[in-house]
Amino acid sequence: MLGLVALAGLFAAVYASVDIPDENDEARRQGTVYYWADGSQLVSVGAVNRQNVTLADIPDPVENAVIAAENETFYSDPGVSATGIARAAVSIVTGGETQGGSTITQQYVKNTYLSQEQSATRKFKEFFISLKLNNKQSKKEILQGYLNTSWFGRGAYGIQAAANAYYGIPAKDLDPSQAALLASLLKGAEQYDPAGSKANHERAVDRWEWILDRQVETGTMTKAERAAYRKFPEPKPAAKPTSLGGQTGYLVDIANKYIKKRSGLTDKDLFRGGYRVHTTFDKARVGQLERAVRSVRERDLDPEKRPEDKYVEVGAASVRSDGAVVAVYGGADAVTHFANNADTAGVPVGSAFKPFVLAAALQHGDGITLDSGYDSGGRLIKDGPYAPPAPSGSGPGQAMVTAPTSLRDALIKSSNATFVLLGKDIGLKKVKELAVSAGLHEESLARLDKSFPLGTSTPSAVRMADAYTAFSNDGMRADPYSVTRMTRDGEAVEGFGKPEPRRAMDASVANDVNNTLGMVAWTRLGRDGKFNTFARTAATDDLAAGATGKDDRMKSAWFIGRTEGLTTAVTMFRNKPGTPQLLGMQGVGGPDSERGNVFPLRIWNAYVTGK
Repeated sequence: MLGLVALAGLFAAVYASVDIPDENDEARRQGTVYYWADGSQLVSVGAVNRQNVTLADIPDPVENAVIAAENETFYSDPGVSATGIARAAVSIVTGGETQGGSTITQQYVKNTYLSQEQSATRKFKEFFISLKLNNKQSKKEILQGYLNTSWFGRGAYGIQAAANAYYGIPAKDLDPSQAALLASLLKGAEQYDPAGSKANHERAVDRWEWILDRQVETGTMTKAERAAYRKFPEPKPAAKPTSLGGQTGYLVDIANKYIKKRSGLTDKDLFRGGYRVHTTFDKARVGQLERAVRSVRERDLDPEKRPEDKYVEVGAASVRSDGAVVAVYGGADAVTHFANNADTAGVPVGSAFKPFVLAAALQHGDGITLDSGYDSGGRLIKDGPYAPPAPSGSGPGQAMVTAPTSLRDALIKSSNATFVLLGKDIGLKKVKELAVSAGLHEESLARLDKSFPLGTSTPSAVRMADAYTAFSNDGMRADPYSVTRMTRDGEAVEGFGKPEPRRAMDASVANDVNNTLGMVAWTRLGRDGKFNTFARTAATDDLAAGATGKDDRMKSAWFIGRTEGLTTAVTMFRNKPGTPQLLGMQGVGGPDSERGNVFPLRIWNAYVTGK
């Protein structure tokens, strides 16, 4: 009895001591500013997108969907969930994952009166402020405040901004199906915005269905009404602010991905603003890369006259040997073309993958050197020189020809059959492991079949440029990074700084591949008459490596080269908007079906020479 009385007295004392603070003023917060590598301002983003509305302007289906999804007992509970907040507090103290369990009142308190930090102290305050607020305001007032302050993604705070962002209509015109989709976003817009990814779309559909079914269970929707909503209400495409036009949106996208990976911040955190983000992006280089793409497109492609030149896309990235992303080309305009071509996997890398196969052979093949090769029976001759027939052609199983070919020559000539045999002899798993060590994401690598050594994998341009730095850096490489430091209110955000370099392969292996890539680059340059002037420029003195790549179905073309201390990957492909499959590159730039393969090389040339 004494213990209970003491506990009740302590509770009353704490309750009396915790006041409801002033509302945090999101409307007057600063935007997040991004800076170029030289310290000049790149862009400021993050103006609050919110238009408050009353419950009279919010239809019942929205209220019903939100309550069914977030807090079924909202109208009857005391404003807090003791078990939920205890579970969350314990998880925070013990270092576990962030836990849910908050009521709508608690979420409103967090949005309006407290910070977003995940700490036991904040949860403690949230509990008592929620109790007081529940006694001070009506449930209708709390629900109205919650719907006006909640984050729905796409820069939208509140149901009115969300209705416009996702459906282009005011909140009062939302139907029950649309309301259920918006309610699903309260669980986490980064995971449930259908436009985010295929996985996002699947999660959104599942939760949308669950919210509608839940309303039937709670009695706010009849089975007949539920039956009317079987088709998922696809929202409109996400729109980007005009300040993020051109390459700016792609640069911010890459910086934000890196920030979220290194700091644990979310899109919601970033939209609250006040951050100062210092990037690795070089303003002059970004402009030079954009001009290079534009000049080659205008000179060599004519989509008005040649159907084959339509839907051509380009992605490119320049990376220093320490992993700093210096420049990217993500597409024509980030406002109209959302996908970032420089940082999106999905385009087969083709023959540009073969250096990793060669490196794996030199690294793991006992006695294999650049002078090793295959005889007419497909048997590996390690110690060369030799003069048997060697494989050549455009794909596995091609006829054998009589010209002897070393592994060095096979890379220069891009002999597919040689690399199929080499991958089989070394082991595709070892090739994959070396590619991952060099920096390619494992999820971007293709299945391990006989075509794997030929480049069926789909890494991004950023990752390919970074991985190639291992060849020119004695086998060492660092993860690509785009942010050097970040602050908020003058305080440093933890998690930034140069990534530590790691060894991807032996120095001797890297140097052998790098020297061979230098021969590859000069071979490719010499095949195109447009490079006669380039051959006389000083820029070629620093050309250490370069490789072209195309996949056997001609769905993509690549060039990766290094000069002036930068490794730059350029990819070109064709993709009709709204369709997942890539179109063929045959005929791009003219009737010669192979010509499409030279354009990434020309873009690279225009970029490094400024011509």
